Amino acid sequence: MKTVTSRDNAFYKDLKGLATSSQARRKSGQSLLDGVHLCQTWLELRGAPVHCVVAEAALANAEVAGIVARCEALHAPVTALPEALFNAVSQVEHGVHLLFVVATPRPSKTPALVESSVLLDGVQDPGNVGSILRSAAAAGIRQVYCGPGTAFCWSPKVLRAAMGAHFVLDIFENVELAPLVREARVAVLATSGYASERLYGMDLRRPVAWVLGHEGQGVSPELLELATHRVAIPHAGQVESLNVAACAAVCFFEQLRQLQA
Repeated sequence: MKTVTSRDNAFYKDLKGLATSSQARRKSGQSLLDGVHLCQTWLELRGAPVHCVVAEAALANAEVAGIVARCEALHAPVTALPEALFNAVSQVEHGVHLLFVVATPRPSKTPALVESSVLLDGVQDPGNVGSILRSAAAAGIRQVYCGPGTAFCWSPKVLRAAMGAHFVLDIFENVELAPLVREARVAVLATSGYASERLYGMDLRRPVAWVLGHEGQGVSPELLELATHRVAIPHAGQVESLNVAACAAVCFFEQLRQLQA
């Protein structure tokens, strides 16, 4: 284990760039996992990180010490930081101070739509994107395609909201969704509050691709036109529509309910 105490240290400067700059994360092909849960899940599902970073005070925590020991056993570099330096790179308040630097998974090729999947059409809020990823993973969906304008899936806010779902998903970013839908080998269901078909009347006992749209504008007219079905979720009361993450969860788990019935 190494210790860094200077803000001018080259490694620390790179670490701070990863923590504060989306451009730095994209350029380096690396992401930051912040907190015990994400780091532990990465170890279990993906193995050693590129680098483990821990606050000196956190080493007294038995759970953190166990993760650090496992990283060392896997020959991953470990660096300890004083509390002040660690706080400048962590976005988690009142958390246990542990970070992993990991190589951002990059699937090499965008596959055709042949199994249940999710298409995000300009979903901008990181919390919504993270919640959708978490629901998709919990419902057994494995592929997520993000169109231009969708929040970067490996940003710290999306990672925190997804709670480790990233590590069991194949995530494809900056994908032109229209050609994908045109060539789909499964039914494509686009959500819309103005659709005449209702979710609970659909036969979902087969693979389908779900299209979810921008928080304000919804799914683009082009994708609505290309979709096999346009579906709405019935709801009572005076609320105009559901939050896109809530809509996604209802859709995914209705499909799971039908598959398990």
